[in-house]
Amino acid sequence: MNIIEIKELYKIYDEKSMPVRAINGINLSFGEGEFTAIVGPSGSGKTTLLNILGGLDVPTSGDIFVDNVKINALSERQKTDFRMKNIGFVFQSYNLIPVFTASENVEFIMQLQGKPKAFRSDRTTQLLEAVGLGDRMNSRPSNLSGGQQQRVAVARALASRPKFILADEPTANLDSKSAGNLLDIMEELNREENITFIFSTHDPRVVDKARRVITVQDGMVVSDVKSA
Repeated sequence: MNIIEIKELYKIYDEKSMPVRAINGINLSFGEGEFTAIVGPSGSGKTTLLNILGGLDVPTSGDIFVDNVKINALSERQKTDFRMKNIGFVFQSYNLIPVFTASENVEFIMQLQGKPKAFRSDRTTQLLEAVGLGDRMNSRPSNLSGGQQQRVAVARALASRPKFILADEPTANLDSKSAGNLLDIMEELNREENITFIFSTHDPRVVDKARRVITVQDGMVVSDVKSA
């Protein structure tokens, strides 16, 4: 079942003087439980595509549907609410709240959603244990390694039980061992929770793990390969 539909998507920057077609007529769909990598050279449009998918940027034309909701037609307030309930984000730079502990960072999105305290506590513990940080729940980001911070970010992205997770170069700042561990964790969580993961990446380790690889060049999809 497809949860995301992208139809005739265009994103053109500086339309008047020197138009740059960052996204140039993309049509794509993503199903439930996918583990997909979007690859391509720098400037190919893959990060722009992720930002539009997440409602962080708006297309010049075309539509994005998530469960039949046209997210590019929502107001900014509606988009914020929609993201909070439906989309998880994992960024290259972690984006944790520095004054919060690991557990507080994970729990925060559930507080915004108005979840009961007991539910938040149980879900936070479950997720931090799942990413191997059950013993670091009370640590702040400054006391965690880069790999540990990114694992907190993954737990936070999963906390709200989103329909899909967008991960923009999640292994870029990690050493080889930490990146491998993180990918193993995300793959396991993807299978256990059946949440769609969509990566923007240059990392061949991510590509090796992906069950679908979409190659983007000059804002267009040039290849879309699914593994068995």
